[in-house]
Amino acid sequence: MISVGPDSGHLVAIEPDPSKFEWGLQDVSAEDAGRVRDASATMYKQRLAQKRKIKLAWANPEHEAVGRILRAFNPEYVWVRYFDAMADAWQVRQFYVGDRSAPLRWFQTLGGTRYETLEFDIIER
Repeated sequence: MISVGPDSGHLVAIEPDPSKFEWGLQDVSAEDAGRVRDASATMYKQRLAQKRKIKLAWANPEHEAVGRILRAFNPEYVWVRYFDAMADAWQVRQFYVGDRSAPLRWFQTLGGTRYETLEFDIIER
């Protein structure tokens, strides 16, 4: 479903596919955007740009997969190939990674080590 790499020419598929892939679009507004003090409190958005934000999660992943995915997304910026909802097509864009979390489910129990989830957001640069 997604591929990641240090540049757009060297992308590697992420295995397993995420169990959650939530596409979002964020507006970047000018510093002086906001409401004005008139009778109707008019809002001036002053959009400068739009940036994609993708929420990714893997449910019940094995520890090897968690390590592999975290290493793939560890550089300051990564290139990602994904299916874009607005473009209705595959896209390759550069992202940075938000805070990552991986709560442990069990450690060396029942035949292995697993996490409850691995979750983080990627935000278009």
